[in-house]
Amino acid sequence: MNLPEFHTQHILLGYSSEDDHLLFRNAVNDLPYLVHLSVAAGSQDVMTMLESISPLPALIILDLELSDRNGVECLKEIKGREKFAALPVIVYAKTAYPAIINELYESGAHLYIRKNEDVAGFKKLIHELLSFNWNDKIIRPPLDEFVLTT
Repeated sequence: MNLPEFHTQHILLGYSSEDDHLLFRNAVNDLPYLVHLSVAAGSQDVMTMLESISPLPALIILDLELSDRNGVECLKEIKGREKFAALPVIVYAKTAYPAIINELYESGAHLYIRKNEDVAGFKKLIHELLSFNWNDKIIRPPLDEFVLTT
């Protein structure tokens, strides 16, 4: 009997609040396939983990409001290092400021998720995003399709 082959995706989550960490952890645990979720509580931890883990994650999900510095700076550091530049990064936050969204896009973020109080919708969106095989290097959308909301 041949069993279907399942690929485990490795996702790195850079978060600032324990609520976000638990939300992502619960979303991953509810998926019908395997996702290895590495978690980093701030930008320094994100960079330390990127330097030390192998293989690199297929995707980075980054909170814009990290505790030790903002997500834009962390994104720029990730994209500024040749070893990590090709990694897709999804940034999430509550802000709708066009200047920040444009800066994230120009800095190389793959997508921006705008959070709101709809926890169920946010979890559903995370499920949809994690259902993609990020190892296939999904193409970054144009700016007008860059922002996703729940």
